[in-house]
Amino acid sequence: MNASVDIWRVLAGIAIFLLGVRFLEESLQRLAGRRFKLFLKKQTSSKIKAIGGGALVTGVLQSSSVVSLMVLAFVGAGIITMKNALAVILGANLGTTITGWIVALAGFNLNIETIALPVAGIAGLGFAIFNKQTKWFNWSRFLFGFSFLFVGLGYMKTGIEGLVMSVDLQQYADAPLFVFFLIGFLITSLIQASSATMAITLSALFAGAVTLNDAIAIILGSEIGTTIKLFVASINGAASKRRVALGSFLFNAITVLLVFLFLFPLSRLVTEVIGIKDNLIALVFFQSMVNILGIIIFYPFLDIFGRLLEKSFKTDQDETMFIHKADLRVPSAALVALENENRHFLFSVLDFTWGCFGERNRHLSAMNLHKDFPEKNLFEKYEYLKFLHGEIHAYYIQLQKNVVDKEDIEKLDRLISSIRNTMYAAKSIKDAIPDLEQLKNSANDVKYNFFCQTRDSVNEFCEKIYYLLKEGPALHFENITALYHSITGSYTNTLKQLYKDSTAGHLNEIEITTLLNFNREIFTAFKSFVFGVKDSLFDKEQSKYFDELPGFIR
Repeated sequence: MNASVDIWRVLAGIAIFLLGVRFLEESLQRLAGRRFKLFLKKQTSSKIKAIGGGALVTGVLQSSSVVSLMVLAFVGAGIITMKNALAVILGANLGTTITGWIVALAGFNLNIETIALPVAGIAGLGFAIFNKQTKWFNWSRFLFGFSFLFVGLGYMKTGIEGLVMSVDLQQYADAPLFVFFLIGFLITSLIQASSATMAITLSALFAGAVTLNDAIAIILGSEIGTTIKLFVASINGAASKRRVALGSFLFNAITVLLVFLFLFPLSRLVTEVIGIKDNLIALVFFQSMVNILGIIIFYPFLDIFGRLLEKSFKTDQDETMFIHKADLRVPSAALVALENENRHFLFSVLDFTWGCFGERNRHLSAMNLHKDFPEKNLFEKYEYLKFLHGEIHAYYIQLQKNVVDKEDIEKLDRLISSIRNTMYAAKSIKDAIPDLEQLKNSANDVKYNFFCQTRDSVNEFCEKIYYLLKEGPALHFENITALYHSITGSYTNTLKQLYKDSTAGHLNEIEITTLLNFNREIFTAFKSFVFGVKDSLFDKEQSKYFDELPGFIR
């Protein structure tokens, strides 16, 4: 048998297996994503429940990365504490072993085609029959993923068996265990699926390509490799992300190091003392034992570990620019800080708005935005804006207690109104992104031209807002008033043009609905941004005029 053919067979098996994992993950998220999140939320009231919840959800989803992302979101929102987040991670580590048990118990003892082919056939029919939006389509995706796990496993099994027959692997038999450890680490770091690494290792063990101890070393390497994706993704992220990611890495690294030092006695414990003679079962049992050992080691220290991570990752990345430095006991200084923070928030939303249309204004590049803000992607920018909005609102509530002067109270109310309006503008832009992407990539000339016109109008609007914020107070009232009436008139004219295109047959019912929704979101964003700027720049008397305009958000 040709060795090169067998290598490609193994690689194809890995690819199909990974595709199966992806299908399973996506289908389950669509079928019960919210229920998983609610379950995790409820299961984090204590460390024990958090561990159990993490294990159960990961066992079903078979993706510790998805569970980790849920945890990051909960920590960022203040829903769960750091110690309970770390407990979920410990449970998730245990939950990932389920695939190994399924493969070891069923994957090599049953005729793979007997399982996979009928399931794939049923799933294929489901793809053809059911609409993508239905739960039956997602169940078909689930079955497809399930069948692909076994098809991929079959290719890996036969490919590795062929390699064993055609290539003398005994020359590698005396390689140090650390080499196999590195192999496991590198494979999992690259493919980011510890379940796939386990399937590959089980196939190699079944074919006699590696010994049990070699296989254990590979799996230990994968335990660290699986943390890399989360760790790398968190480098430029929020402090809470980095805390959880580092916690996950340290859990696995410390546990694996301890186990690796005592690998041989622990291996004998499994095979001789416990008496597991089947190498496949022994391997997955060892992996489960490692993760249970990690829970036992770290559980008593979760509180301390959580506090250490909190202290170690104090960073200004998730801090406000001004108000976190101001003393609330000095209202005059605190009010100035809030004013500066409001201005920073306005420019940040301006940057986000430009960025959604693929623009990067040269002026904003020189602005005193948060040092990491320009480098964030659109999702991260929006999350940071929500964070700022929450921090500013909390600061406003505290400052209210100390402000007694009537003019200062009025100014304080205008500033928080500015924040609310500007945040609403950011939300409207964010909500328009799916339609924006559709229009941007549309083959319909009317839709694509509409995108281009909107992009130009957004660029023009943002330029005007930028100069209004940068200039002094002169003519602000006239300019902002004119800008508001301009965008209102533009909205009305656009509606007329869209209905005209629809009547002429250039757009069908779905296309016209998409464009109408998109146009409304953009107009809402413009309108809210104008009011945000108005609240930031005008005094009480000047604001009265705008208070009577339609769409004012308080």
